[in-house]
Amino acid sequence: MAPTKQLARRLGQAVVVLLLVSVIVFTLEHLLPGGPARAELGTRATPSAIEAFNRANGLDQPIPGQYLNWLGQLLQGDLGYSYQQNQSVNALLSANLPKTLVLTGTALLVAVVLAIGVGIAQAAQRKRPLDAALSGLAFTLYSMPVFWLALLLVDVFAVRLGVLPAEAPQGDLAQVLSHPQAMVLPVLTIALVTLAAFSRYIRSSLTDELTQDYVRAAKARGASRSRVLLVHALRNALIPVVTLIGLSLPSLIGGAVIVEVVFNYPGMGLLLYHAALSDDYPVLLGVSMAVATATVLGSFLADAAYQLVDPRVRSGR
Repeated sequence: MAPTKQLARRLGQAVVVLLLVSVIVFTLEHLLPGGPARAELGTRATPSAIEAFNRANGLDQPIPGQYLNWLGQLLQGDLGYSYQQNQSVNALLSANLPKTLVLTGTALLVAVVLAIGVGIAQAAQRKRPLDAALSGLAFTLYSMPVFWLALLLVDVFAVRLGVLPAEAPQGDLAQVLSHPQAMVLPVLTIALVTLAAFSRYIRSSLTDELTQDYVRAAKARGASRSRVLLVHALRNALIPVVTLIGLSLPSLIGGAVIVEVVFNYPGMGLLLYHAALSDDYPVLLGVSMAVATATVLGSFLADAAYQLVDPRVRSGR
């Protein structure tokens, strides 16, 4: 199949996935106890007030009818209105999404850079003490719950050593960027968990590349071990990492939610957490769809980038 047709098929699949996610999320959240009317008007709202609220917001219709109305608004870019925060969901997402992108993007960059270094060291020292030590560290980080790692870093660097703030920077995006020291622990938490998975993958890919014929040919031509490793093998070993980044987006976003709650970071994760506690249904729906869209879009872009960097995919081999 031609690369263009593959991308078109993946785009169609992405649209179908988003529609299915919207159906599931909308249905589940509207089946929660209490319902939107009780959450917005409070527990002491009278039945007549609840009935009037439902009628005014189209909540007296069957769930399929409510979903179609909401989907129509969603396709027009309207994610609803949060009566509890007295703001539109669009405004809340516009204020919080950039801060989450800064957090996750920085953590991903740090994780990839560190994972490349760790993967190279493991492949160069394969089956030696350094390889075993780094593998053990990677497995420990990979199996550690994100919230536990975050609390551990706070205890060591903020409480015991006192060198880093325990709370993330507050305010808008400009204020967050003006306090880089307070970003270290949130970024490090996500980066370490992501690093654990990436480094193992890079080690395995690099080890496989070192057994290929072109590597043996480079050695036969007199290329040094470091040149073979860093120039010939590493370039091909990193190609699958593009796909790995796309596949890691769901866990990356999930980890960001936990990290934002632990460090009180004012991003999408903290917004979702407070919305869940207060039964703020429009915000829950808006954030869920934004996260789902980012995940599906990231996976699609990873597939497109993989076709660009790998000639074998472009040629349809």
